[in-house]
Amino acid sequence: MKVTICPDQPAAAALAAERMAAAIAAAREARGVAHISLAGSNTPRPAYEALAGLVEDWAGVHVWFGDERCVGPEDPESNYRMARETLLARGEIPEAQVHRIAGELGALVAAERYEAEVRATIAEPKPGRTPALDLALLGLGGDGHTASLFPGAGTLHDGGILCLPVHDAPKPPPDRVTMTLELLGAARAVLVLAPGASKADAVRRVQAGPDDAVPASLLPEHTELVLDPAAAGESLTP
Repeated sequence: MKVTICPDQPAAAALAAERMAAAIAAAREARGVAHISLAGSNTPRPAYEALAGLVEDWAGVHVWFGDERCVGPEDPESNYRMARETLLARGEIPEAQVHRIAGELGALVAAERYEAEVRATIAEPKPGRTPALDLALLGLGGDGHTASLFPGAGTLHDGGILCLPVHDAPKPPPDRVTMTLELLGAARAVLVLAPGASKADAVRRVQAGPDDAVPASLLPEHTELVLDPAAAGESLTP
């Protein structure tokens, strides 16, 4: 994986926003439409705030979510709510282009509906191939998880499935919906934003190579890790 080390956390967030804006511009120029998926938690919050100011025209830009907790859209734990507060409202993105995971329906139903929506909306690069997001933004947990793909999960290698219900997440809430490695890995660009000293051990383990105990290490080679010196640690920082 490519590793980019930024001077600090604000610079890492700014770079992530620039990468997303560039992917949107390239996709619209090439295909007239762009599909990006967002990460949850608080780490990407400043990146979304910056992205709202970088993209002036959101026509044809579809926003997806790499994962979601099984809560309603107003719940403080909702990834959608955080994105709405930081990007969706400020960017004036048409509601029809925002594809929320309806976690309040329960993990199984929400996952089935989201997969159907993905297949109906995002084009396959070739017939029979996995639909291709233009950019998937992801985070990195201290245990090596990304999206809601947790260490050792038996579903990590479920081929042909794009969205999964999760019932036993090791951190609350246990019920979630997540895009699979197949869907995330098929994205034209994969960006993992992981600044902070708390990410350093997970970054080291990702760099050690594919391991089911570190789901983020199973992402494709064209993945870019965006770090700060604290996350990079001694092994990556000159």
